[in-house]
Amino acid sequence: MLLIAVVLYLILTVLVGFWASRKVRTSDDYMLAGRRLPLLLGSTALFATWFGSETVFGASSEFLKGGLLYVIEDPFGAALCLLLFGMFFARKLYRMNLLTLGDFFRVRFGRSTELIASIFLAPPYVGYIAAQLVAMGLILQVVAGVDLWWGIVISSGVVTAYTYVGGMWAITITDFVQTLVIIAGLLAMAIALAGEAGGVFHVIEAAPPDTFHFLPSGDFNDVMAWLAAWAVLGLGSIPSQDVFQRAMSSRSARVAEWSCYVGAGLYLTIALIPLFIALCVRHLYPGDMGNDTQLALPTMVLTHMSLPLQVLFFGSLLSAIMSTTSSAILAPASIVSGNIVKPLSRGSLNDAQLLAVTRGSVLVFSVLACGMALMRSNIYELVAESSILSLVSLFIPLTLGMYWKGANGVGAISAMVLGMVTWIIFEFYETPWPSLIPATLMSTAAMVAGSLLTTRTEYTHDTDRAQSFE
Repeated sequence: MLLIAVVLYLILTVLVGFWASRKVRTSDDYMLAGRRLPLLLGSTALFATWFGSETVFGASSEFLKGGLLYVIEDPFGAALCLLLFGMFFARKLYRMNLLTLGDFFRVRFGRSTELIASIFLAPPYVGYIAAQLVAMGLILQVVAGVDLWWGIVISSGVVTAYTYVGGMWAITITDFVQTLVIIAGLLAMAIALAGEAGGVFHVIEAAPPDTFHFLPSGDFNDVMAWLAAWAVLGLGSIPSQDVFQRAMSSRSARVAEWSCYVGAGLYLTIALIPLFIALCVRHLYPGDMGNDTQLALPTMVLTHMSLPLQVLFFGSLLSAIMSTTSSAILAPASIVSGNIVKPLSRGSLNDAQLLAVTRGSVLVFSVLACGMALMRSNIYELVAESSILSLVSLFIPLTLGMYWKGANGVGAISAMVLGMVTWIIFEFYETPWPSLIPATLMSTAAMVAGSLLTTRTEYTHDTDRAQSFE
């Protein structure tokens, strides 16, 4: 019965995607839902940006290992990202009327910078998508007993299907429905487990002493690691196409900003529920944890919960993961078509052809991510790596490009390249502090030095859009 419910849910999601495809007429419809989303849809879309495998599987697993200090990156850093994006980026970027984040680098710094930035923007999504596919594969493995690799392949096919046909419209509409399922499913699980465990306060009191420690010790290396954990998603996901795409789909600059705030509040609130559920599982069924804590929650639900709770839990899991995966596939596809293929075609592509290229890119990134998912299975690590790449290469060029008039293309390219090179070097040679810290500092220094030591690059012909953030 549970397997039938899961299969029906997957089929229904694909049908919703095909229904949403009727709204797609142009590339703008496909990438940004025609910029027509109200606050309710925009907020749920932003909430669903990361509420997937790393939140339910990865974060709860890390929380059981080391308490709150092990989950600073997600959910706290993820909520910080949406808050900062709303405060400092949403309105300015919205007024520039851009299709992709790569467009910003063209308008601000020129086409060469756009191309290099796009190369840094798109590839990190492969690991991120792979993490979601691994999680869906794990669910199908637990529920249906299929091999993990079969679960990954099936999951990839389902999500790719509705993303391919419906784009951002399909993502947004399914996100709204899936958000309702997520909240209902997780709340039902939390209430049931808390009641079985003797109440919320009893579960919290029974937790290990260090579970709720939130601040690092006074040791310098611990402080650096703590700050780095905040930065991975908190800063690293600001220059990401999926956050940009969801915010820019709003119907006004004000809605874009407030969607970020509401999405951040929703994310932080709802993302704490899986952590509490994990505590309940360890308290009630310590013998069921096993070696792979990523499988602890689904295994416990399948073993000990009633069928209605099983349907709600696995429905909410699938909802969370599918909503995250779909936008993660569309994001790099939009970058490739809009900021790599389109400029290289020198205007020879009409809008229908650009739409076809974007859909083709959706298929390419889905296949690449499926291949990576078959080779690696640690969800939390896959997500962290994808955000770190954006942080060390793109965060400083985007931020200083918006808020420092002296920034130019030479500085932006220097920041991207040297930040990434520094990160790679420090990954090979171990140091007491996380490699993203020296890499981000190098990116900042390169941006400033490159801009000050060279003649300032003039804005491109998109003068009005360039002036909108000045």
